[in-house]
Amino acid sequence: QVQLVESGGGLVQAGGSLRLSCAASGRTFSIDAMGWFRRAPGKERELVAAISRSSGNTYYTDSVKGRFTISKSNARNTVYLQMNSLKPEDTAVYYCAADMSHILIVDEYGYDYWGQGTQVTVSS
Repeated sequence: QVQLVESGGGLVQAGGSLRLSCAASGRTFSIDAMGWFRRAPGKERELVAAISRSSGNTYYTDSVKGRFTISKSNARNTVYLQMNSLKPEDTAVYYCAADMSHILIVDEYGYDYWGQGTQVTVSS
């Protein structure tokens, strides 16, 4: 089993920055694909960014390219999401996800493990 705990959410003004962290515990040696998803009020959950721990390859949804950066610390079993130039439309609950597959996964159904989520609110 793998447990994921997100942190770093909060309230920020438009144009500000936040860094989310996702700490993995348990069978961390088995996970490779990790991703950040978000669910805004009244909307479906969507992929924000994904990373492969082994290759370091990354993926970003178009709306966050150039503003968000996903990174990892394999030694700390932690994945980060640096969010800059935040916009009110970035307001959502952000979820971390992980899977044992050694590929980038862009579909939420490809992930086996999920965190509880952390709220990000961007005020205008």
